[in-house]
Amino acid sequence: MRHGTEHADVGTAGTAELESALRGGPFHVALRAAIAARGLPLQRVQHHLTRYGVRVGVTSLSYWQQGARRPQRPESLRAVRALEEILHLPDESLIRLLAGGGERPAPERSGRSYRSVVAASGVLERLLGELEASLDGGLQTIGHHERVRIGTRRELLARESHHIVRAHKDGVDRYVAVHHGDPGCAPERMAVRALENCRTGRVRWHQDTGVLVAELLFDVRLRIGDTFLFRYGVEDGTAGASREYVRGFGCTGGQYALQVRFDEQALPARCHRFTQHTAAAPRSGHRELALSSRHRSVHLVEPRVRSGILGIGWEWE
Repeated sequence: MRHGTEHADVGTAGTAELESALRGGPFHVALRAAIAARGLPLQRVQHHLTRYGVRVGVTSLSYWQQGARRPQRPESLRAVRALEEILHLPDESLIRLLAGGGERPAPERSGRSYRSVVAASGVLERLLGELEASLDGGLQTIGHHERVRIGTRRELLARESHHIVRAHKDGVDRYVAVHHGDPGCAPERMAVRALENCRTGRVRWHQDTGVLVAELLFDVRLRIGDTFLFRYGVEDGTAGASREYVRGFGCTGGQYALQVRFDEQALPARCHRFTQHTAAAPRSGHRELALSSRHRSVHLVEPRVRSGILGIGWEWE
């Protein structure tokens, strides 16, 4: 039985955009279109949810309709089913899109769920163990400039990292690079290139999570306080359309700059930067980034990074 709400049925008030989104998704577009078609502010949507015994914050609803987060917990899935009634949508219409069903599947986001991040962290620990290495490795990052290239198929084609590091223990002679490909990637087909002041050592990967680790070997052994510059790249291009690039930081450190460059045949509609305290936390710090028409790129710069996650996301037409 549906609770009474102040809106009409989809058949009379639904728009072409809503009907299309309900057929093909993705979930966040369909939810946004349904809320807009009803003319309900998010505060009213939240109020109706409480009548169903479901508590969801306005911020969470906003993230859901922006595509910044997806409902995953049992309480959140209850809210999605209630939304179908509140918005007078066909039964299972939103749940089906959330599961990736429909005439065409909702596109995967390159941003990963908390569960997949946890799984990847366990895999990473094992791979590092195979290399007798740790994430710290005795090096402190003073500066890190990262360039990401998006290809003609909207795929993460490659990335290049230029590091400036300082040793905080004696005898350091390598750096272990970590690359986490987009969903559906093939890490065994990726290539790690040593570009400056280093050479490629052992490489390990895990198919299911798309995690790859690689040694970058130095020609010297650093002493405490020594600085070192090196550059390497990862050639990827093995997954589908990419929609964001993120970088995690375990502690406060030096400067970080991220530049994302797009192929002239695959330009995004919009770009933005964002932050997260942890993989399980909501995203914040959203800010639009203007795409350079000449260089087809956007960037962010953090003079002094803090523990957490930084990233750039983009939307395709």
